[in-house]
Amino acid sequence: MSAAGLTRGAGCSLALLLAACTSTPPVAGTPEPAPTVEAPEPTYENALEAGLRLVPAKSPRGEEARRALEAFITSCPKLLARTDASGLTTQADWAPLCAEAETLDPAGATAFFASRFAWTEIGDGTAFATGYFEPEIAGSRTATPELSAPVHALPQDLTRAAFSDGSGEGRGRYDETGAFLRYYDRAEIEAGALDGRGLELGYADPVDLFFLQIQGSGRLRMPDGEVVRIGYAGQNGHEYVAIGRLLRERGLMESGTITLDSLQNWLRADPARGQALMNENPSYVFFRVLEGEGPLGALEVPVVPVGSVAADPKFVPLGAPVWLDMDNDAADGLWVAQDTGGAIKGANRFDTFWGAGPAAKRVAGVMSSDGKALLLLPRSAVSRALARP
Repeated sequence: MSAAGLTRGAGCSLALLLAACTSTPPVAGTPEPAPTVEAPEPTYENALEAGLRLVPAKSPRGEEARRALEAFITSCPKLLARTDASGLTTQADWAPLCAEAETLDPAGATAFFASRFAWTEIGDGTAFATGYFEPEIAGSRTATPELSAPVHALPQDLTRAAFSDGSGEGRGRYDETGAFLRYYDRAEIEAGALDGRGLELGYADPVDLFFLQIQGSGRLRMPDGEVVRIGYAGQNGHEYVAIGRLLRERGLMESGTITLDSLQNWLRADPARGQALMNENPSYVFFRVLEGEGPLGALEVPVVPVGSVAADPKFVPLGAPVWLDMDNDAADGLWVAQDTGGAIKGANRFDTFWGAGPAAKRVAGVMSSDGKALLLLPRSAVSRALARP
């Protein structure tokens, strides 16, 4: 649900959608954004290879510490039940911290994070952060001329296996001969490859749905006012292609003019031309209806506005607190890694979650910043990691 993705397993932040714009107009009430740059390619396969070192603890501010404490407590059942893909921590490492957090007065949150964790840096700590949000778009139970694009549930024939052409393993489907093929791409799905299967959760404007797929989750507001929250259920296995980059490379839009609004306007100005461009992004996201609080991140707990980040689980244990000190000060402070994203790769690559609504959209849209990141870990885990030869 970052292709991001909520779960943001296939989603992207807005900054990546806009495809490395060199400048973005500042938004009133938000800090001037740092110039967007491409995120560096990860050098290492996991956190232990990248190197871990202790650094002095920070002192989180009261409100952000209380927000992080709430997110950490919500994450604890998962921390105590799942295997940490980064290899840094075990369930036993987290148990005493989770037990203490459960009984902690929120007023003690700052001291808890400052004193009970080992503050560490992975590699040199040089970080890159973008932003994402939960969009709300118009929806309908039935197709209309304006809301004609189906919001698809996960198809039952989408699975993972070795491709019959010998090109490796991935998400695909078996055809009538038993050959395992790549799954339908966006153009094939838009042309009706999934019609007649009863997969439609609702219908939306094609452009709105395209951008909601990039975010990875969102809300459908029905004509009667009902709001249906939908979340990431799966992805077709095709690589994500940023249409903003395509427009820039073809000289159809200048870098400084590419914003979320300008992209949507370009796509809507000529629907046939717009659909053809959207089809050049073969990635396609499937959804599920979410009940209760949400949206859900990759950790399968609700993500917290201005409290949750997407991170690469090979480097950052999902559920662990993260401290960001970015050039864009809006992202500074304590967050909790509760999500992942298809474009969120590397030791210090993060995607910050800003919630729902116009204000969240504005901040997420300009969040593209360099800075530093620190990871808060159980002391037992850090002692073990530092003792490795």
